[in-house]
This record gives sequence, C-alpha cells and structure tokens, in this order.
Amino acid sequence: MKVLSERTNHFTESVIRHMTRIANSCGAINLSQGFPDFDPPAKLQNRLAEVAHEGPHQYAITIGAKNFREAVCKKQEHFSGLRYDPEREIVITCGSTEAMMITMMSVCNPGDKVVIFSPFYENYTADTILAGATPIYVPLSPKDFSFDANVLEDAMKEPGVKALILCNPSNPSGKVFTRDELKIIADLAIKYDLYVITDEVYEHIVFAPSKHTYMATLPGMRERTIECSSLSKTYSITGWRLGYILAAEPIMERIKKVHDFTVVGAASPLQEVAVTAMNFGDEYYRDLQMHYTHMKTLFTDGLRNLGFKFSEPQGTYFVMMDISEFAKNGIIDDNKFCIDMAQKVGVAAVPGSSFFRENVNNLIRFHFAKKDETIIEALNRLENLKKK
Repeated sequence: MKVLSERTNHFTESVIRHMTRIANSCGAINLSQGFPDFDPPAKLQNRLAEVAHEGPHQYAITIGAKNFREAVCKKQEHFSGLRYDPEREIVITCGSTEAMMITMMSVCNPGDKVVIFSPFYENYTADTILAGATPIYVPLSPKDFSFDANVLEDAMKEPGVKALILCNPSNPSGKVFTRDELKIIADLAIKYDLYVITDEVYEHIVFAPSKHTYMATLPGMRERTIECSSLSKTYSITGWRLGYILAAEPIMERIKKVHDFTVVGAASPLQEVAVTAMNFGDEYYRDLQMHYTHMKTLFTDGLRNLGFKFSEPQGTYFVMMDISEFAKNGIIDDNKFCIDMAQKVGVAAVPGSSFFRENVNNLIRFHFAKKDETIIEALNRLENLKKK
C-alpha cells in the first residue's frame, strides 16, 4: 500500500495522555494529565441541568453563539483593557487545542518556521508540523526558565520565520513571564514582523507576587497577537472543550474559515451554560487564586519536607521535580522512571524529556489540581519513592 502522510510520522502520540492510561491501568494517583478531581462551580452545574431541558441542542452559528461571544469579549476587556469586536475578532473553538491548531494552519505556509520556547507543551511541535512548518526551539534555563535575548533574536531573524508561540503562564514550567521579558519578545516580533501566538489558558492561576500580562496589551502588539485561551482550567471543566481565539479582524477572517471546515462549531448547550461563568464577579477569580495557592503550598511543602528538589511554580498548577538523585552511574531514563513510579509507588507524573528539545531527562512534571486528600495521599505514597 502507498506510504501514509510523512508529516504525521515525525511526532509521537501524547506522552501526557499515555501516562494517564498507565495510571488508570495500575490504580496510580494521576498527577500527570492536568485535570482536577473536584467539581466545577455549583452555578455552572445548576445551569447545565437547566439547559439540558431548555436547549439549545442544535448548531450554534459557526463562530460561536452570539451571547457567549459577547460575554467572552466583555470579560477580556475587564481583565486586559482591550476591546474585541464580538462579531469580527473572536471565534469560539473546541478547546484551546483546536484554537492553537487552526491558528497555526491560518498563519503558516509550508516551509515557514515557528519559534517555540523549550520546555514546551507537547502539542506545539505537532501543531507546527501539521501546519507544514518547521519548529525552531529557544531554550529556557532549566534552573529558572529564563531566556537569553540574543539567542531568541538569532532564532527570530532566521529566514522564513513567521511566528512565535508563547505559553504564559507556562506549561510545563510554571513560569510567568515578566512584563520586561514580554517587552523583549514584543520588540523583536515587531522588528522582524512576526505573529505572536499566545496560549493563555492559565491566565487566572498565578501566584503572588507574579502577575500575568496579556501580550496583546503591549505597544504595537494588538494587531499581531493571536490569543488562544480556554475555559477548561479557570472553571474546572476540561471535559467541556470550550475555548476561543481573539485576534484582529484581518487575521480572524482566515481563522474563521479554517474553524468552519474543521469542526463546524463548539457544543451549543455548553456555550449557553458558559455565559454564566463569563458573568462571574471578581470575587470568583480571587477565590480561585486562593484555592490554587493553597493546593500549591500543600503540595510543594510536602515535596520539600520529603527532601525533593523542584522549581517553585509562579503560575499554572504544575511542578517540575528534579530526579537527578535517582541516576545510576550518571544515567537516568525519565520515561522508565515515571512508569516505575506509577506502578510501584502509585503516583503518575510526566517525563520531562517530552517537553524539552534539549537533552534534559532529569525532570518530571507533577500537577496539583486535586483535593487536599488526594494531594496528601500522593505525598504519603511519594514518601516511599526513595525506597522503591
């Protein structure tokens, strides 16, 4: 038979989702794939029950239900100060996964190049390749996840570079880029006429004193920033698959067409329910930050008390832990380590090498979006890690 698509031969299946399957098969606590084990807000659950009987149950308009688009734009203006036209500058997507993919397909031509910070969320490489482009990686220091501005500029000025992907707050590192760092990126994007595609799904999970800055708010960046985001993390509804893209009208015109022919539209009943979330007051986001700060403190204090080394997250709900102490003769296989830890200790994590372009295999990623009792049980099991 004829050879299948070459571009799909250049990346593996998701390591994150693979670790979930391993966790499920052996009964491990799943701290690999980032979804909570607690319920969404009660107001959303109650509204979901109402909409199940009231509808809508048929297609919404392709770009998203009008009331939901208007609500998202209103929320975005509240938090960023930027006003987006709900008719021309937004499309509702099936999660931020679709948002990133159709953005890449809308921006890139075959042969273009895309700059990606390493470590990176694993989908970015696949998105780039599926769009026919080539990824160029700029390393973040594994110690503090800072970047060298000169290395970044060398990458951005390469012939054929079309865009840069920025995850902020960053998965897997938990880094929150400072305004000064974002200014460096923005100035270079303007200098070399590049698009900046942002993944900002953790925008409301930030730990003091860090603060999240929207790239599009920087001078000259409103017209060249394509913001992808999602309701999954902020409202604990990862299974609803609701996301959105915000961008200037000329860009959005391309994105809308790709979205239409890819998925037609996101689930109309869930859009109707999600309007409720968009109308939550500031107290919801303050409580969310307090809740995640509590979970972070509980988990990282536990790791610290057990004597493990890790990077203190500034945002998201991820922690990168150093497993160098488990190396034998200076060698460690982080993939095997994570599988063994799931099967023998009962806690699942993601091997860090799946996030790095560089040869980094001494880190693993945990997530802590869990109930207190789940976190405490995971820490109790991890107490046996050095023994087993």
